[in-house]
Amino acid sequence: MLSEHRDEAAATAFFKKAIDTNGFPSKVVMDKSGVNYTGQKNINFLLMLAGLISFVEILQIKYLNNLIEQDHRFIKKITNPMMGFKTFHSAKATLYGIETAHMI
Repeated sequence: MLSEHRDEAAATAFFKKAIDTNGFPSKVVMDKSGVNYTGQKNINFLLMLAGLISFVEILQIKYLNNLIEQDHRFIKKITNPMMGFKTFHSAKATLYGIETAHMI
């Protein structure tokens, strides 16, 4: 992520936006990050207050996301020696270019 701090409010806002964009998931698999777990618990609490019976199941399994993490290894290898990105636009353009070259 390009944010300086990962806190509970940011994680909750991220999950709200993800649900609004992609729909309501039945399960969420995440690593052992306490902030993400707390953010998802906040979403479940909001669903309970709204009167919905079904909740999002939270799975904290470190190695289930391993394929996704390994897919981004080549990006980390290229971007780590860089000095960082000044704007989101330049980060987006660079990452799109790296992904396109990797797909080809």
